[in-house]
Amino acid sequence: MLALPERAPACPKALIVPHAGYIYSGPIAASAYVALEKSAAAIRRVVMFGPAHRVWVSRLAASSAGWFATPLGKVPVDREAIDAVMHLPQVEINDDAHAQEHCLEVQLPFLQTVLDDFAVAPFVVGGASPAEVAEVMDVLWGGPETLIVVSSDLSHYLPYGEAQRIDRATADSIVERRLLNRHEQACGATPINGLLEVANRRSLVASLLDLRNSGDTAGDHARVVGYGAFAFTEHEHG
Repeated sequence: MLALPERAPACPKALIVPHAGYIYSGPIAASAYVALEKSAAAIRRVVMFGPAHRVWVSRLAASSAGWFATPLGKVPVDREAIDAVMHLPQVEINDDAHAQEHCLEVQLPFLQTVLDDFAVAPFVVGGASPAEVAEVMDVLWGGPETLIVVSSDLSHYLPYGEAQRIDRATADSIVERRLLNRHEQACGATPINGLLEVANRRSLVASLLDLRNSGDTAGDHARVVGYGAFAFTEHEHG
């Protein structure tokens, strides 16, 4: 049995969530978003980071779009937030990086369900260093009005038992705020490591909310993809 917390953190400042098809990773992602229940009313800005899957990105790609659309409606893009980091050399506008990228857009229906009036600042991460990601996070960190979301799956296409072992070790590293060594552990290792750098500097508390794989949801056990949901809080709530 996994040692999961008895209750979710009350007011997460940051989340790590998976980004596969909803039938595979949706329940795991939901385990993170439900933790926003008590803080949702305050959140107005969601700063999102996810790995590039379709287009090569030199470091971090922002979008020039005015909004992203889902079947639940339009989500405004926070131009003020993006403008605030455009002076950083690692940030560029690259709409091609966002056009076919799924890792951030699949998070939007969850956010539209749990939040009210909010805008997103989406960044696709390519060849950036964790420190470069962390710098963008620091600039946009804000207060209770700002939520940080990192999108990443865990291991890919391993047998069920091996995936469980590797994902458990990866989850332990994240909760202990130890940077990941390999992208085989998580496709979003770079933005995860950026968040972990910030978490260490700011002494955030990391919690594992859910840890499963596609073999636990809608897939077979021969070749699975791992999924984890994590929350980071700025202090422990009673």
